[in-house]
Amino acid sequence: MPLSESELYEVGLSLPPEVRRHVALRLFESVDREEAFDMASESWLLTVAAAAYDALKADPSRTSSAADVRARFEDKWAARP
Repeated sequence: MPLSESELYEVGLSLPPEVRRHVALRLFESVDREEAFDMASESWLLTVAAAAYDALKADPSRTSSAADVRARFEDKWAARP
């Protein structure tokens, strides 16, 4: 009997991290890349990006200048192992 999507997900989570990574990459390679990218982009825009935009509109004091963001990225880049 085939596994449902949620059952497959649960089984996948029980695998060691290195095996999960390998399986995830193989599954990703099995789908149309452009379609997968479009779906992931749309999902991100409708969830993460929209929520961040709403949060910033509600509390503009949470914004950062481009210079501050660039400085944080440069600090993280310099600190990488």
